[in-house]
Amino acid sequence: MTITATPVVKDGCLMVRGKVVLTGVPPNVVISPATGGSAFIGASSKNLSSYHVCSLGVLEGYKFVCLFIAKIWWMIPRLGKSGSEIPMETQMLLLEVKEESVPSDEASIEPDTGNTFYILLLPTLDGPFRTSLQGTSSNELQFCIESGDPNVQTSQVFEAVFMNSGDNPFELIKDSIKILERHKGTFSHIENKKIPAHLDWFGWCTWDAFYTKVNPKGIKEGLQSFQEGGCSPKFLIIDDGWQETVNEFHKEGEPLIEGTQFATRLVDIKENSKFKASGSDNSCVDLKEFIETIKEKFGLKYVYMWHALAGYWGGLLPSSENLKKYNPKIAYPVQSLGNLGNITDIVLDSLEKYGVGVIDPEKVYDFYNDQHSYLASSGVDGVKVDVQNLMETLGSGLGGRVSVTRQYQQALEESISKNFTDNNLIACMCHNTDSIYSSKKSATARASEDFMPNEPTFQTLHIASVAFNSLLLGEIVVPDWDTFHSNHSTADFHGAARAIGGCAVYVSDKPGEHDFEILRKLVLPDGSILRAKYAGRPTRDCLFQDPVMDGKSLFKIWNMNKLSGVVGVFNCQGAGSWLMKQVAQEVTNLTSTAKPLSARISPLDVEFLEEVAGGDWSGDCALYAFNSGSLSNVPNKESLEVSLDVLKCEIFTISPIKVYNQNIHFAPIGLLDMYNSGGAIESLNCSLDPKGYSIKIKARGCGRFGAYSTTKPFCCKVDMKEEEFTYISEDGLLTLELEGECSLKEIEVSY
Repeated sequence: MTITATPVVKDGCLMVRGKVVLTGVPPNVVISPATGGSAFIGASSKNLSSYHVCSLGVLEGYKFVCLFIAKIWWMIPRLGKSGSEIPMETQMLLLEVKEESVPSDEASIEPDTGNTFYILLLPTLDGPFRTSLQGTSSNELQFCIESGDPNVQTSQVFEAVFMNSGDNPFELIKDSIKILERHKGTFSHIENKKIPAHLDWFGWCTWDAFYTKVNPKGIKEGLQSFQEGGCSPKFLIIDDGWQETVNEFHKEGEPLIEGTQFATRLVDIKENSKFKASGSDNSCVDLKEFIETIKEKFGLKYVYMWHALAGYWGGLLPSSENLKKYNPKIAYPVQSLGNLGNITDIVLDSLEKYGVGVIDPEKVYDFYNDQHSYLASSGVDGVKVDVQNLMETLGSGLGGRVSVTRQYQQALEESISKNFTDNNLIACMCHNTDSIYSSKKSATARASEDFMPNEPTFQTLHIASVAFNSLLLGEIVVPDWDTFHSNHSTADFHGAARAIGGCAVYVSDKPGEHDFEILRKLVLPDGSILRAKYAGRPTRDCLFQDPVMDGKSLFKIWNMNKLSGVVGVFNCQGAGSWLMKQVAQEVTNLTSTAKPLSARISPLDVEFLEEVAGGDWSGDCALYAFNSGSLSNVPNKESLEVSLDVLKCEIFTISPIKVYNQNIHFAPIGLLDMYNSGGAIESLNCSLDPKGYSIKIKARGCGRFGAYSTTKPFCCKVDMKEEEFTYISEDGLLTLELEGECSLKEIEVSY
């Protein structure tokens, strides 16, 4: 009998590859085969409605990781073993299925992948309806479909949930997103998008430094303090606080009514008085003159300006003469039952009371184009567009949440294409699938809630969230891991994560408050960064372990460079607890009493390493530990132990060892003093001539360059000039100094 991968319902059971996944499947559930063993799941109802909840059956006995909207703006992960643990607003569900169909032995620390496959469920968009998953106390798995408009109703959906299976979880997610991309036609995979150039340069965001008090004088002081420390940002985000706004609910001289700050509305597309000659410090004529000045003086390549998708948090002021042509009208958000069932948010609570000045969807392109063309004419290179999920609450009377979100998204992307030719857009607060599956061109988006410097229990959650969220987001956009503070108590922890995240590296330091020792591990002297190739994601053996609350698991995040892999190991235990998760013990002050935890590091932790290693690779790797400086030769299926205290981390560069000229075992490491050492290496080739054997490496940057070699070379050259080198025979570490500019250099190692 042939067992197909396509899901089928037999005797009330949903089966995949011969394994029972769901029991008690109701008769109204419909399976429609799709591409390559995948399928869509739908259901029918006797009633027309804008909101349906449908049971898919009972889910028990499989480990899972899911991503759900904990509060309206942001996803976080949840790990568990039964349907009852799946929260409302779940947008991705990944199951681990053992061939024996029983839960695995949790005591084992060795990877066991030979008898394991994975099942992915992605609630999708079906026309004007948006789907999410949720569990019940009786372990039922349900899907919820909603339009967000009482007038948009249905009694059946055929493509509510996409289901697929595969042996490699990362390939499974990637292949599934590509199938959906082709089938739906409403969004694009990241491989088909233009990547903004700011991602490869160090940046500074004004938010934590000034909040809404941002002004030209403060920005100049901040840029000056970076410059004096020898680490100048090349891109700048001027965050919230530059726009002309009004709070109708705050009378001058009276205390601010809590919540009304979110009902503040936009009154003009141009900059406010702080950025004009009339400003209190009179430091610039207008925005254009200011941007020209700071670009010239501080060497900035890109300046981005912040704005909200609706113009501002409270939208547009309908009575503004400057904005009347966009036909804004006050509307009151209506949150979905899923949002209300998880964590409510003060922003929405306030806007439900005070309303939002909603731009007419027919006029929203004109609004974006007018604002963006003005900003572009002022020297602005791109925008960060925030508060995007707000649109899901404003669909009533406008065709529903999916329709209005897509109208705004398409208008935004069209305006970006017209006014900022390099697709210079950072999307933010946009984790709902309404936005994710409407993203045709947007190529980078925030992957988690804000970095919160004053919340000690949020630091580990931040790192774990962005890595897990990148499982899904990383196939649609380059995940943005947000700013951090270089002089924060957790700066090393956050800096290391940014280095391996494949993301932008930018901070929100106050002027004069920097740790340049941390920054120099991330940023080269020319302001560029060593960005890894993909979105940083949990290693396969960490996918179904709770890195924050199980009290025993270290968290490993993997990525790739052009010629090597990289794995970051983080101790995220004992310093915080997941939102909406019961805490078994008090976490406050545990960081001072928690014991170090251990994990195994192996070349197998890096997926697809064989792609850069080449066909003649033996499987051995050189593992360089950044913090300890140790170098080891580790066979492919073996591992090293690492032990870490809470909020501590280690980064391993994992470089495939190749055999040259039959007896030279060699692997480039990269810049030893950079977190992502291997990101410096661009290419490697070798040659044999009458004088001997040479390995030539092209690398960028400057500082200590290292490689693994079992043989001491007789000569090392940099750009054809012989340089001194050191060689330690005990571990095979070869080092030399790269001096001068950060341009591409050719390193020649001769034997």
